[in-house]
Amino acid sequence: MDDHSDDRRRTPARHVEVYAGSGRRRWPDEVKAQIVADSIVPGAVVTQVARRHGCRPQQVHDWRALARAGKLTLPAGLDPPLLVPLLSEPPVTPTPATITIDIAGASVRISGRPGVAELIDVFTALQKARSC
Repeated sequence: MDDHSDDRRRTPARHVEVYAGSGRRRWPDEVKAQIVADSIVPGAVVTQVARRHGCRPQQVHDWRALARAGKLTLPAGLDPPLLVPLLSEPPVTPTPATITIDIAGASVRISGRPGVAELIDVFTALQKARSC
């Protein structure tokens, strides 16, 4: 493996497999299917599954995509995980509010949802009124 780490908490590999073949390693479809099956078990971590089987996590992700596309047959009783639809609630519209500003005996009420420009105008007018 080409995975190096100085992290002491990480458990070292229990065995090392040396591949002495020429070129790339070929994975039989049955082995790929078993690795994918191991990776879709609830709580499984793809990186750990790949390390346990001596392959790369990206390979496992590729094989999972093949299984989802129906190009890799999984062992009986296992279906590839499908994407879960995202359900969202409609956006909540804020209720109009009333802002009351009391400065030097003057009260200003602003109702609704004023923008920044309107609030700046109100505060500028109040500041000018105080300085008179």
